[in-house]
Amino acid sequence: MLEYIFRGGIELILLLILVASITKRAQIPFSAWLPAAMAAPTPISALVHSSTLVTAGVYLMIRFNELLGIREMLFYLSVITIFISGLGANFEIDIKKVIALSTLRQLGVIIMSLSLGLTELAFFHLLIHALFKSLLFLCAGVYIHGFGDKQDIRSLGGVIECAPLTTFYFIGCSLALCGFPFISGFYSRDLILEILMIRNLNWVQYGFVILATAFTVSYSLRLFILMVINFGFLGIAVYSIEGWVRLTPISVLFIFAVVRGSIIG
Repeated sequence: MLEYIFRGGIELILLLILVASITKRAQIPFSAWLPAAMAAPTPISALVHSSTLVTAGVYLMIRFNELLGIREMLFYLSVITIFISGLGANFEIDIKKVIALSTLRQLGVIIMSLSLGLTELAFFHLLIHALFKSLLFLCAGVYIHGFGDKQDIRSLGGVIECAPLTTFYFIGCSLALCGFPFISGFYSRDLILEILMIRNLNWVQYGFVILATAFTVSYSLRLFILMVINFGFLGIAVYSIEGWVRLTPISVLFIFAVVRGSIIG
């Protein structure tokens, strides 16, 4: 009797930990609050949404992964989160919400890795993700401040003309997000996809994984077209966009975002 009560208590505790972690990291069905929490300044968003707030739930699941084990339910929750966030990012026009949905998608990849028992690889991707995602937020902050607090990506056309170095960093981080070879995101993302492809998954799971990966490329390409190539809706910068105060931190972050994956790996 005592053994049954103890076992039931452990399962209840694990269930509560799982619900708390899913809520903290904005997993489906508790994901609506993350894109809505973009009212803070971009430095706050860079800190909170890349390495502290939402990642706390992921870190909690990593610490309790030995007890949680391999769970198919977590896999499907993470894949649905990746799919919905990637689909939403392809239609969102607020640059900060696009990056927030990208965060949601990357954390879904980490949970998907955890659901298959790849704990160390999930933690590796968590560390790499914090670097290039914080840099994306800071680059977005430079654009928003320079264009008179505009966050609509349709009104930020031709940013390469007035912020060439920031745009170079932004494109580099977008490539890291897509897993471009020999940039930090490649070392963790490619390993995750490679291990997934050799696992004994069904065709539905494979299809969701491939589609979710394609969404990352599509919304990154959409940002590039609307903000860098689209000179037809050239925005007018009302402030001096680039200065050493803004370029110094993002330059340091960019160096780590490029080389940190190979160093940690």
